[in-house]
Amino acid sequence: MTEITSQWQNILQNLGEWQGSFTQLTPQGEIIKDTPTVVSLEGLNNNQTIRQMVRRCPPNEPPQDKVFEYSSLSRSVLCFENGAFSQGSMQWGPFTEFGAELGLIEGDRRLRLVQLYNRESECDRITLIREQKANSNTSERPHLTVDQLLGTWEGTATTLSPDLSPSRTYTTHLHIEKINSDTIEQKLSFGSPKAPQTITSTAQIQPQKLLFTEGSLPVQILLLPDGASCNCPLQIRPGNPFVLELGWLLEANRRQRLVRTYNAKGQWTSLTLVCEQKQVKG
Repeated sequence: MTEITSQWQNILQNLGEWQGSFTQLTPQGEIIKDTPTVVSLEGLNNNQTIRQMVRRCPPNEPPQDKVFEYSSLSRSVLCFENGAFSQGSMQWGPFTEFGAELGLIEGDRRLRLVQLYNRESECDRITLIREQKANSNTSERPHLTVDQLLGTWEGTATTLSPDLSPSRTYTTHLHIEKINSDTIEQKLSFGSPKAPQTITSTAQIQPQKLLFTEGSLPVQILLLPDGASCNCPLQIRPGNPFVLELGWLLEANRRQRLVRTYNAKGQWTSLTLVCEQKQVKG
């Protein structure tokens, strides 16, 4: 099976009728409005084509439908075997609009996040999309808190590249602890066990967010409903690599993260899915 064929098979994991809502947020994570939605993905011609219908149901207004059909994936899209995917801009540049969507699937639930930047390269709009399969009774997860993230997380990361070269899999180690009531420290190690790379950073604890200001690009992690987190720079600047990330706390000790990485030239270089387990203190 070619990489292109496998990518198409992967996206088919998203088939079905997904009921939920599009929640528009400010860059600070405040809810602007919440619109009920139904997104239907149907396989046609023996799953050679996908028909996608998006129905928005604004309160006190008629439903608004958009229908798309496609038989191949854009070069700006990558998808993992479990259906997790991302699509978006392949290149960031000054004075242009920029953004991406990241999506995770777990059983009958799906979580998506859209992060958009304006022409001044500032984080401008965020949309959190919480969905469940039609006729599913799976409950939504609670709003994410800082305390839920504290501890040591061991994980496995799989990285895909836009050129569809073979995927890479490696281990990750993430330790998050409170230094004091206002600050956390985060140590992330990844790569080869013989030569791991380690990144240490500290963040200010603010209402519903963590703010990292030590690096060349200030970065925030918004703590959101359904166990979700949104990791993104407040503003993108030339010459600085950056990531757009969606996190999802599935259980108290189990988490997934989807990371879309851009290099210092603003080029999209990879998409990484991290599956983590929190280590229980013995």
